[in-house]
Amino acid sequence: MAKVLVVDDEPNIVLSLEFLMQQAGFEVKTAEEGETALELVASFQPDLLLLDISLPGISGFEVLETLREQDEFKRLPIIMLTAHGREVEKEKGLALGADDYITKPFSTRQLVDKVTALIQEKDNNNQGA
Repeated sequence: MAKVLVVDDEPNIVLSLEFLMQQAGFEVKTAEEGETALELVASFQPDLLLLDISLPGISGFEVLETLREQDEFKRLPIIMLTAHGREVEKEKGLALGADDYITKPFSTRQLVDKVTALIQEKDNNNQGA
């Protein structure tokens, strides 16, 4: 079963994303801040990270940068979540190595489709390696 880590500081969003990902057949863990997210990435070894930009402590951008600097997480699929649809944030996230970007509120179907596609792509790349 593929594993998804949901990182967001809004409890309602964490709950809905956790439920949505479980319904889609994923094993899910959650974090509400960047430091916890980094610890969970190391211990839980998720197949994909749903990462909010606005977090207490270190931001989603900083979490993304930290992970991309580590060899074992360079290829971890990361979808940035944000309430801000500003193009400059989207460009920054993609420049730092995010695989995709979703603006809240988002279509649950679209999100599940993106998560599934990125995990399948990761699995296919690993088999070819």
